[in-house]
Amino acid sequence: MSSATIGLICIGLMLVMMALRAPIALSMATIGFVGFSWIIAFDPAMAILENGPFETLSNYSFSPIPMFIMMGVFASRAKMSDQLFSGARALFGAWRGGISLAAILSCGIFSAISGSSVATAASMSRVALPEMKKHGYADSLATGTLAAGGTLGIMIPPSIALLLYALITEQSVGDMFIAGMIPGILGLVLYCVTISLLVKFKPELATPGEATTLREKLIGLKGLIPFTAVFAIIIGGIYTGLFTPTEAAAIGAFATLIVAIWRGMNFAEFREALQETMITSAMIFFMIIGAEVFGYFLSVSRISFELVDFVDSLNLTPFMILICVLILFMLLGCVMDSIAMLLLTVPVVYPLVQAAGFDPIWFGIVAVITVELGLITPPVGMNVFVIKAFAPDISIGSIYKGVLPFVLSDIVRLALIIAFPALALGLL
Repeated sequence: MSSATIGLICIGLMLVMMALRAPIALSMATIGFVGFSWIIAFDPAMAILENGPFETLSNYSFSPIPMFIMMGVFASRAKMSDQLFSGARALFGAWRGGISLAAILSCGIFSAISGSSVATAASMSRVALPEMKKHGYADSLATGTLAAGGTLGIMIPPSIALLLYALITEQSVGDMFIAGMIPGILGLVLYCVTISLLVKFKPELATPGEATTLREKLIGLKGLIPFTAVFAIIIGGIYTGLFTPTEAAAIGAFATLIVAIWRGMNFAEFREALQETMITSAMIFFMIIGAEVFGYFLSVSRISFELVDFVDSLNLTPFMILICVLILFMLLGCVMDSIAMLLLTVPVVYPLVQAAGFDPIWFGIVAVITVELGLITPPVGMNVFVIKAFAPDISIGSIYKGVLPFVLSDIVRLALIIAFPALALGLL
């Protein structure tokens, strides 16, 4: 039996484990170990289990992950999202749908220091959802806005998804962050356009807001300063070469801690923030270790090479190959966690993308946007269930109905970046 055939059998077994609700990290590690033992030998597979976790956890390149998580946790624990939402809301004043617009803007800015879609959706839902309910917003618009706004956390740098893609494919983390700037802002703008069109053609979805004076708008801008300052420090430092992405993560975490303490975070909240950071980081590192073991198995099974040869035999154009890969990402994104999906699929499809001649950084942006779609697409859509937890009285059907216009908005953004790669690569 060829190594590629063994590889396909093992991947099938892994899918069965996932279908039986085994943790994805455990599934990857188990099948990686079994497959490597089958193709090579048991003792070398044991050596990978002995050394792999240590090599992963001691890899300096992965150190930004807990730092970026800590930034978002500090911001959430200190309730910085309250001040951010209040400031954004003052800017839109009496606009119809202004609270939804403020929620989207707040999600975009919060994600700039959070790096996590789930954390962004959870933090902003706690603040914005009661306000939209109070002012008579339709359930679909209120929940759809927050579910979609949370996805901005996976693209607007610093992004854990972009960081992991860069590490998996050995690309520059700084370049990935810079490349994510315009697509992230474009997503924010298109979401705002989507809300504006919805309330224009269906005024019953939202009520006009309360008028605010120029002075109130200027005061509201003060609420955005802490976030924009931390974001400017991180991206400005990376872009100018003042410090590396790893150093930027540490500096950003420290700056966010200072803002959180200034806003009154006590020692108990600080301890809880550290505990939450460690739990979330451990979960992500467990997936990384599982992906590392699975990667060893993929390399000896030669599945990626066989896949490249198979696709070559089909005489597909590079664009057709890209569409096939993105369809795979969208389908998996509907049923899998975004980070787990990247760790599982990128090592398999990346050689195929390279053979097709696509720029790896550009493809990373396209891939992450496609993963982003999965966060709000049925039948799972992790952000949808985050919103459902904050709004148990709203049906899951209403939330899916609310996110549909934003899914279409993301498809438009994806098409624009595919058609005009300079949107992702122009700042490099």
